[in-house]
Amino acid sequence: MPLSASLARGVTPTTPGTLHARTVTGDLTAPPRPGLTVRFGRGDRPDVDLGVGVDDLRVSRRHGELTYQQGQWWLRNTGQQLVRLPRGRMMHTATEPMPLATGYTPLFVKGSGYREHLVELYVAGPDDQGPVARRRAETVRPQMWPLDDDERLLLVVLGQRYLLYEEDPRPLSYAMAARQLAHLRPDAGWNERRIEYRIEDVRRRLDRTGFRYPLLHDKSQGRPGDNRLLHNLLRGLVESTTLVPPDLDLMEDDDTTSPDHESH
Repeated sequence: MPLSASLARGVTPTTPGTLHARTVTGDLTAPPRPGLTVRFGRGDRPDVDLGVGVDDLRVSRRHGELTYQQGQWWLRNTGQQLVRLPRGRMMHTATEPMPLATGYTPLFVKGSGYREHLVELYVAGPDDQGPVARRRAETVRPQMWPLDDDERLLLVVLGQRYLLYEEDPRPLSYAMAARQLAHLRPDAGWNERRIEYRIEDVRRRLDRTGFRYPLLHDKSQGRPGDNRLLHNLLRGLVESTTLVPPDLDLMEDDDTTSPDHESH
């Protein structure tokens, strides 16, 4: 496969369990043979089979490895820097090896400063059909979640930093949101208790519909800190485009709003 192609597009049909791996400097294919290990890092053969971050001294010469056992490829971090996986999961050298799912998995090796070095992995499955162009097919719309007018306004106020696409957004506190809502809708009776009740109601409703991130407390783990569940809610709503930047217009003063206006 030419290096200009991404494994995200799929691979030519091969034996199920075959590992395809690719970086900007090379690629390889490994059969699903028990005990076989593929190593990647800044070094060269015979220390590694696939180079990554070859010009970055923060990348270890042997930074990670993939071993085929128990019918799966298992990933292990052997480098000094973290390896980042999809959904923000991190791997340290002390992290237990993780099995790769069938299909595409991108991982990122932490480097110098803000640099991250991509290692693309693809484990062939029994139904792989190879890269298929779908230029004329209808676009699959993102799954969006129903919100009433009150809920949308509340979530926009709480999540305004997310809608500005800040690098590390956090929700407004309920106290700050209550003050802002009291200014925007003085007759709607917004206060911290009402905000907490409405957010809990939204979390419970969306959790039953397959929301991407956890929205309910895991009682076995105790109560989460740092508004984690509210962060999950806002993150998922923004990523799904249920909430979009134009929604910030809801926070603008509307001098034409009647004093008798009621939220729906």
